[in-house]
Amino acid sequence: MTVPPVPGSLVERVRALAADRPRVLVGLAGPPGVGKSTLAAALVPALTAAGLPAAGVPMDGYHLADVALESLGRRDRKGAPDTFDADGYRALLQRLRTETDRTVWAPAFERVLEQPLAGAVAVPPGTRVVVTEGNYLLLPDHPWPQVRAALDEVWSLRLDEQVRTARLVARHVQFGKDPAAAQAWVAAVDEPNARRVVAAQDRADLVVDL
Repeated sequence: MTVPPVPGSLVERVRALAADRPRVLVGLAGPPGVGKSTLAAALVPALTAAGLPAAGVPMDGYHLADVALESLGRRDRKGAPDTFDADGYRALLQRLRTETDRTVWAPAFERVLEQPLAGAVAVPPGTRVVVTEGNYLLLPDHPWPQVRAALDEVWSLRLDEQVRTARLVARHVQFGKDPAAAQAWVAAVDEPNARRVVAAQDRADLVVDL
């Protein structure tokens, strides 16, 4: 996927946030397939080029591993809110806020393996902005408000629904599902999650149309 240019207004918004804070944490929320990781991948270098050294930390690193999901009976709805270690993610955000004098290591999500990968993302000292992205940053249900409270701002991303779902099906096919299985997974798993995310959009500090 092509990384789009970042509007200067977004960079300036973060600059204003960072004016009186040693480190700023900005969250990108939105339904599956909306383009959160794509915007994060563009925003991090744009901020760094603007004199605000930035790092990207995905919430997806806190997916529960398949072995854990199987033991909990949740493997068939992987990606739902209760298939993440939300408390672990919140603890990481709190460390990123306070431990600015050392490198903090965060997990990533390996899409080929479809598994979390520990210690894959370094946030070094001198990082002024952490951009984190995930579906559920704005949910009102426990423990997600505590996650939201650890962030300075959360932006909700919005995209034409047909484009978003087509992109989501294509992503599932790219990483191993046949087209029929991909369509079925999107309908049965991803879209119920998407509806919950969209319903919480009014809790965002900013809505970004993609």
